[in-house]
Amino acid sequence: MKFDPAYTGNEFIGATQDYEGAQVVIYGMPMDWTVSFRSGTRLGPARVREVSIGLEEYSPYLDKHLEDVKYFDAGDIPLAFGNPGRSLEQIEEFVDKIVADGKFPLGIGGEHLVTYSPLKALHKKYPDLVVVQLDAHADLREQYEGEPLSHSAVIRLAARDFLNPKNIYQFGIRSGTREEFKWGRENTNFYPFKVLEPLKKVLPELQGRPVYVTVDIDVLDPAFAPGTGTAEPGGITSAELFESIHAIAGAGINVVGFDVVEVAPGIDPSELSQIVASKLIREVLLGLVK
Repeated sequence: MKFDPAYTGNEFIGATQDYEGAQVVIYGMPMDWTVSFRSGTRLGPARVREVSIGLEEYSPYLDKHLEDVKYFDAGDIPLAFGNPGRSLEQIEEFVDKIVADGKFPLGIGGEHLVTYSPLKALHKKYPDLVVVQLDAHADLREQYEGEPLSHSAVIRLAARDFLNPKNIYQFGIRSGTREEFKWGRENTNFYPFKVLEPLKKVLPELQGRPVYVTVDIDVLDPAFAPGTGTAEPGGITSAELFESIHAIAGAGINVVGFDVVEVAPGIDPSELSQIVASKLIREVLLGLVK
């Protein structure tokens, strides 16, 4: 994989063009090959970047400014259209490079299946990797319509292939099959319906451990983020989402990677979903990157 240090495309606001000097690499995973309802998440990374121009670069929550962090926007990974297996390999190769260079990978999806690849890449460096998942859906199916490579199966797939299920912490889950909920309760750290309250309780367990945070935008109630493929009423507010990120930051957790996925801009002409994802990235850059 080759990074172009002269990349001047649609960059996240405040991004540097100095890859070597960057602490963080932002990258897009424009894939929606396995979505089970409404498509369009492959367009999410580009639009989340575009709306970042409307952000203030200062976070009053954290009293920090984006100029305090050096981050490089590598653009979207060119993926094998319609081929989920090869696309996952391409994302993994991309993140392998970022991790080898000692940089923090910050991904924008794309459907949630894309998270499998950065998890796999980081697991090579951190065999005891912990995953914190904020999501409306359990993503614990063994397959969907006979296909194991599905956005509805990504967490189960990672647990099958390399992750210890006891290192998986799931919050906000309010949708899934009976079998998924049973498997989650028996195998992962499973906290359905709520996010901030149970998250705060488990933060002491995460101290000193390498943690990857993955946020499916549908953890939010559709009133706050209607632009997602499988909207699920009954979710949290955008304020609680930011509070959750700030709680992780305030606890000093060793976060080694992050992604936000499942933003489908074509479904949300109001731009609410894209804007909240963009603001979330700002808070992650200023709160979770050491």
